[in-house]
Amino acid sequence: MLEEILRQLFIDAFTKLYGQEPPASQVNFQKTRPEFEGDVTIVVFPFVKMSKKSPEIMADELGREIVANSEIISKYNVVKGFLNLLVSDSYWLTFFAENHENEYLGRKQVTGQPIVVEYSSPNTNKPLHLGHIRNNLLGWSVSEILRANGENVVRVNLVNDRGIHICKSMIAWQKWGEGCTPESTGKKGDHLIGDFYVMFDKRFKEEVSQLLPSNYEELTEDDKEKAKAEAEEKSLLMQETREMLRKWESGDAEVRQLWEMMNGWVYDGFDITYKRLGVSFEKIYYESQTYLLGKELVNEGLREGVLYKRPDGSVWCDLRDEGLDEKLLLRRDGTSVYMTQDLGTAQSRYEEYQPKKLIYVVGNEQNYHFDVLKKILVRLGRNWGNDIEHLSYGMVELPNGKMKSREGTVVDADDLMDEMVATAKGVSEELGKAHGLSEDEAVKLYDMLGIGALKYFILKVDPKKTMLFDPKESIDFNGNTASFIQYTHARICSIIRKAQDNGITFGKEVCVTDLHAKEKMLLINIYNWQSVLEQAAINRSPAMIANYVYELAKDFNQFYQECSIMREDDVKRREFRLQLVDMTAKLLRNASGLLGISMPEKM
Repeated sequence: MLEEILRQLFIDAFTKLYGQEPPASQVNFQKTRPEFEGDVTIVVFPFVKMSKKSPEIMADELGREIVANSEIISKYNVVKGFLNLLVSDSYWLTFFAENHENEYLGRKQVTGQPIVVEYSSPNTNKPLHLGHIRNNLLGWSVSEILRANGENVVRVNLVNDRGIHICKSMIAWQKWGEGCTPESTGKKGDHLIGDFYVMFDKRFKEEVSQLLPSNYEELTEDDKEKAKAEAEEKSLLMQETREMLRKWESGDAEVRQLWEMMNGWVYDGFDITYKRLGVSFEKIYYESQTYLLGKELVNEGLREGVLYKRPDGSVWCDLRDEGLDEKLLLRRDGTSVYMTQDLGTAQSRYEEYQPKKLIYVVGNEQNYHFDVLKKILVRLGRNWGNDIEHLSYGMVELPNGKMKSREGTVVDADDLMDEMVATAKGVSEELGKAHGLSEDEAVKLYDMLGIGALKYFILKVDPKKTMLFDPKESIDFNGNTASFIQYTHARICSIIRKAQDNGITFGKEVCVTDLHAKEKMLLINIYNWQSVLEQAAINRSPAMIANYVYELAKDFNQFYQECSIMREDDVKRREFRLQLVDMTAKLLRNASGLLGISMPEKM
């Protein structure tokens, strides 16, 4: 890469001039400010003591030495203690000649020990919602970015298909479902089961309110909490639900049959949503299959004295000496908790893949959970627990507050995708973006724009940040949106089609020796892609890819405004610009593909 070449040129020049080799870590670069001539700037202040020269004199001497001994640097200038270097056009054109036909610039061959990335992790008591969308898009995109950097990625999903929350939907269907099915109601299976989960919560709250003491409103806040907890404990509905969970764990045939039927409805619904969202997995794990292995690990920990049992029969891990707390691993009735199955799932994945890294894409409200998971595994003798990485991300909030599944106030993933496509259709028709397209082409375009807008709006935000989702902002053909990028790609395709229709061809050979300022700006941005791709993998950040693609589209549009393409009289220059246009389109597809966003050819 250019920085490595320039760093060595600087070190060689400095060593020759001043008899000492400067530390490579101190030779840092930054983009030259636009008011000065240059592509790269080196700050020389850190080397004043070694050179025993003023910053201005040292920078001037180093600039002269570098230009004299390198074909890469054509000019230099000094502004106080800043050495500005102008990279020769020949360097950029050599890069262009070697790469302009590469559809997958920057991508590396996949090799090595696996990295397992878990994302999605839905519960089978409700459909996927807006929070799941961020999780799925982030997990899928990070997996693609890692794979593009040569990592052997295994994408996995852990379905939370058992537990008290699942039993709530099952109890509600038994009591009030009247034998309904997805077919009889015309609803997707995950939506139907989600309705019963909401129904359970409503009936449960009604029962609890009836069990509260008559003077409840007069109690202190602490007494209110105690009274509510006592009422919830007395709830017959909750007692039935706990009994169903106990029966499930003991293998009761009737309960298991109901569970399999209702979960099957949910999986069919999930598959439809995943397909439309464009995400997939190499393997799906189920909590019902991993919690028993987790129980085995807990029993092993008991035998070895790593864990302890309380008088009520519950099993715990004491992590207070590591600044954490005591963690419940088995309830007093022997049933497992989330941590139990996570222990089993981690063990199962380690045995299956021997991964160098286990990445969990889970919201930041689970930060403590994963700290505990790693420490318990290590205490159980699984030192690979230190290789667990929690890719923590911020929650998605709405203008009117947080979502709550129990209360039915979530933004359903399917409804949101429908809304995004409808919005894309309305905006496109208003602006005439579908003019001249067939009905089928228009439908595909609206879907591409709507789903692309959703993905880009979510992925352009740094994963660590909480984000506010507003669909109205996500489709704007002039803003920092997928629509703007997609329109830019369609414009490029239109230019290429026009050239082909006029019999204008552009071959492999590059026939120019110098660059227009906007040609150079666009080409430098393309050159920087490889570095951005590497940094996005290191930082686990699709946002870096999204922001890069936006800047690339902006640079192309500036180039398009200032540099004539089809009307260029110089045949060689016109051919080069068509090659540059084509390379830009390839990179837009390549980079946007890592976000799961498709690029239309007509618009």
